[in-house]
Amino acid sequence: MSLILSEYSTLVDTQSAASTESASLAQRGDLAKPILSVDDLTLTIGASGREIVSGVSFDVAPGEIVGVVGESGSGKTQAARAILRLNPEPVVRSAGRIVFAGEDMTRVDVKRLRELRGGSIGMVFQEPMTSLNPSMTVGRQLGEALRLHRRSWSGAERRERILDMLHRIGMRDPRRALDAWPHEFSGGMRQRIMLASVMLLAPALLIADEPTTALDALVQRDVLELLVSLTREQGTAVLMISHDLPMVARYTERMVVMERGKVVEQGDTAQVLAAPREAYTRRLLMAMPHRLPARAPVTLAPVVDVRHLRVDYAGRRRLFGTTQGTRALHDVCVQVRPGEVVAVVGASGSGKTTLGRAIAGLLKPTGGEILFNGRAIHRSDDAWRDYRLNCQMVFQDPSASLNPRMTVAQLVGEGLRHVPGLSRAEVQARVDEVLDEVGLEPAYGTRLPHELSGGQRQRVAIARAIVRRPSFVIADEPVSALDVTVRAQVLEVFAKLQRSHGFSCLFISHDLGVVEQLADRVIVMRDGAIVEAGTRDDVFDSPRHEYTRELLRAIPMLTPSDQGGVMLRQRTVATQTE
Repeated sequence: MSLILSEYSTLVDTQSAASTESASLAQRGDLAKPILSVDDLTLTIGASGREIVSGVSFDVAPGEIVGVVGESGSGKTQAARAILRLNPEPVVRSAGRIVFAGEDMTRVDVKRLRELRGGSIGMVFQEPMTSLNPSMTVGRQLGEALRLHRRSWSGAERRERILDMLHRIGMRDPRRALDAWPHEFSGGMRQRIMLASVMLLAPALLIADEPTTALDALVQRDVLELLVSLTREQGTAVLMISHDLPMVARYTERMVVMERGKVVEQGDTAQVLAAPREAYTRRLLMAMPHRLPARAPVTLAPVVDVRHLRVDYAGRRRLFGTTQGTRALHDVCVQVRPGEVVAVVGASGSGKTTLGRAIAGLLKPTGGEILFNGRAIHRSDDAWRDYRLNCQMVFQDPSASLNPRMTVAQLVGEGLRHVPGLSRAEVQARVDEVLDEVGLEPAYGTRLPHELSGGQRQRVAIARAIVRRPSFVIADEPVSALDVTVRAQVLEVFAKLQRSHGFSCLFISHDLGVVEQLADRVIVMRDGAIVEAGTRDDVFDSPRHEYTRELLRAIPMLTPSDQGGVMLRQRTVATQTE
């Protein structure tokens, strides 16, 4: 292990460097004995015997980073959870072996399994708030694993180790963080805390299941580079489950591609991406966002004109006084013209969602005004009612925004309640028409939201927003939690509807790849203010603000290869003065 550790650099920034290093290790024979071997693994569901993972085999060498990619439902998470026997109760292993450091994980008893979980094999889950106990302080949660697996250490030794790890993950005040609660930290910092809790025990293998889903580009880069740095420092092997192909291209050395519970392709990451052998792998690569030709600029008067909008959040009352309030938006001005898609980008906490909710009327602004078709709107007049009927919103999580007790037809038809003169048959006809437009058969109208996949639920959310034929739609991170192929399908549906119905759109996203494909103009926000705005091509090709350049540099860039695949490239960002 120390030999491998000494050969690794602190951080690997490009796939070529990772592949070269992996090749040199293989030539010395260090990869001959994998730390993990999954051999012919088959998982079935209870008495039905339906296979959800079929004959999966792959190895992970000491110190190696291996990516497992595939669509939602491909079996990648279930295969990874089987290593630690964490599958839900209906799922059983019906065949295959899982060997970790010479031990058959399918045969070890419960006591030994408890020792291996956390002690030798760590796991970082997708959503830290479901993994961190909200009723325990950060210090207590971090110390829990040390108390279980490092019983010989004194309390002072454990505390010192925790403080050192908190410092290394970038915590500004580690001692204060010990007494803080998980909800007091941002999503990116919570994921860092999860990573710290796992790496405290220096495991030989780390399983990372979608560790950066729904994080913005800068936070995603910071979390992943921290993960790589810590694991390389300790010689830890990593099994990284993800649907983010650019991220897999940048940080992994080998990759495994899964489809419908089976491994369809695996090998060196750069080689698989550059020259994919299987049609499924090529389909995944083709589904990634790509820039389309710019549309002609719109010169008509704006549909929505936001002038000097300000939003303040009041301070919270506490036991010993009231905390100071914060200004979430600082004199923000936005214009959206007919048929135009204006994207709002920025890191988490930049004010993107606050802007969208304020424009939609879900938050009351502190100052400024909103004009709709040239007319100022106020909450008590007819202009406000007309605006609310013509302004619709698509939220990030359809599971939270769709009423679980209502059928799809009821959810979509609800938007027609205020349309006078429509008979029940006409409402049903309009609902069926809109469902067809978003790619759902009318039969889906009788289903409840939980009976649909994530992509289907988001299609229902889009159908509900456009059923009234609104002139303005606000889309707040509508595809952030979808896998690459479903995301491509939903984006295609959204772009088709926008072109056919001609509605204007404010598209809020942290995914710059999606923005590059969809937007006509781009607004960059930071700390509640706009730092840059312009056409898509101007912002992406010649950014004027350093913050915009930093956002663009954080994104791995994949370009077409000569062999029908893609290659990792360093994004070149022109530096200009403002």
